[in-house]
This record gives sequence, structure tokens and C-alpha cells, in this order.
Amino acid sequence: MVESDEGTPPSLADGDAPSLPTDRESVRDALVEWYEADHREFPWRRTADPYEVLVSEVMSQQTQLDRVVPAWEDFLERWPTAADLAAADRSDVVAFWSDHSLGYNNRAKYLHEAATQVETEYDGTFPETPGELRELMGVGPYTANAVASFAFNAGDAVVDTNVKRVLYRAFDVPDDEDAFERVASLLMPDGESRVWNNAIMELGGVACGKQPRCDEAGCPWREWCHAYGTGDFTAPDVPTQPSFEGSRRQFRGRIVRLLGEHDEMDLDTLGHRIRVDYTPDGEHGREWLRGLLSDLADDGLVRIEEGDDRTVALLR
Repeated sequence: MVESDEGTPPSLADGDAPSLPTDRESVRDALVEWYEADHREFPWRRTADPYEVLVSEVMSQQTQLDRVVPAWEDFLERWPTAADLAAADRSDVVAFWSDHSLGYNNRAKYLHEAATQVETEYDGTFPETPGELRELMGVGPYTANAVASFAFNAGDAVVDTNVKRVLYRAFDVPDDEDAFERVASLLMPDGESRVWNNAIMELGGVACGKQPRCDEAGCPWREWCHAYGTGDFTAPDVPTQPSFEGSRRQFRGRIVRLLGEHDEMDLDTLGHRIRVDYTPDGEHGREWLRGLLSDLADDGLVRIEEGDDRTVALLR
């Protein structure tokens, strides 16, 4: 049943959610009950420590969650608090990141700097609201809201790819960023960002993936779902993650890992170690390698020293 224009809250625009039922409480209750009855047991879902939540969120960016779990546990064993991380040598943190294939190494740098901010600017106490958390280095709107939600139950409605897919299919929300934001905010119960954001992302990850598993996963929204009723399970375009194998990201990681093992390396030695087809004057030679090193230097991860007879690279 579609809500009448007279009852539409001012936060919604015409056409935002043609299939959103009037009885929103039943919709909310069904999702939360489904989530609380059974969900994936990621370890960061069992903590409200903002540092532990932040580490999980940064690690989860473009990394499969089953790979994040052991890395998250190892990271916290080595640096259990923000104070421990702030006191660590940044090159050790970057080397850990690279060794665990956690994506762009500048995330490790930003995480280290964010921990340092918490210790030096906030007296060791994490800020709690999305706006305040965005002041931390490398913490964007999504991560700030996730930490506020899962650590402090003080966040806004999360809108990620999974949530967009759910809203698009269930309530016929158009593929429009503002519409997704308005509908997600309308649905989230006041003061329940922790359980709600976990629940709706779980729905998108378990029941309403690219290949829906409505009945197998016992989707709690089947009775209202526009896609389930019509059989049309199309969804907004999902960006394709570029291949890691052979990518610049892969070679950047190899550079950081090698420089973490050696005090310094000259260009050609480094080139031959990261790529079997490296030839100084070839397509993948010194010019290509200097480009990678320049990117890493811009990120504050390495420095290049030019000498009379050779050029060397080393971690900052």
C-alpha cells in the first residue's frame, strides 16, 4: 500500500518510494527481528570500542570481509588501543597493511594519523558524532557515520551499495542518491542506528545480493517487496572492482613490503625484485618505477634520494 500524499512526511519527495507501505513500524520490526534472530558473526559486531570499529571499517574498504577478520584480529593483537597505534612506527603499520593485502597503503598511514589525533587533540577520547569524527585524518562521511553508529549508536542511516540495492528493489526507490538518503533516513528508527544499520546492510549482503536469495535467507520484507511481487530483480549499476593482479596497486604494495625489509634499495634492484620482466629502459623500467615511487612519495609513504652515482628509495 502506498502512502497518500497527505501523509507523506516533508523529508520525502514525490516518487521517492512508490511501494513504501504506510505501516512502517511493521517494516522496521520485521527487519530488526530477522537480524537479531540470526546474522553473520563478525567480531567487530561484538564491540562498541570506537577504535576497534574504526579499524574494521578502514580495513573493510574494498576488501572481502572473510579476509578482514584475521587481519583485524592480528592488528588489534599488535596495537590493541589507539594509544598503542599512535606510538607505533608508521612504517611498521604500512608494512602490516601491505603484508595482509588490505588495499591502498595510504589507508594505513591515515589510520595511524587518526590514532595520533585522538591521543593528541582529543586526550585519548574518540569524538562521537559523524561530524566530529570526520575531523580525523582519512575519515570520510561513510566511515564517520559507521563509527558513530556502531560505537556510539549516534549515527545517521547508512547508505552503501547493499542498502541502495535493497531500497531500489523493495520499495521501488529510483536510482538517485538523494532519494536513497531520504528513504533510508525515514526508515531508520530514532536512536537505533547501531542495530538498524547492521540489519539493513546484512539484508543486502545475505538475502538481497546481486543474485537474490529471498526465500532461502528468509527475507523479512517479502510481503512488501516490489521486486519479490513483480519478479523484477534489477538493481542500480554496481561499480566493478578493478583487478588487483598486475595492477599498480599490487606493485605499490610490493614496493612498500620490500622497503620495509631493507633500509634502502636502488632503483634497478628494486625494479627487478618487484617485477620479473623489469628492464631499466623498457616499458616497465625506470620511468614506470619512478611513477610508482612518486605516487607513494605523494602519499607520504616513501622518499627518493638522488645521488651522484645512484638513486635509492626508502620508507619515510
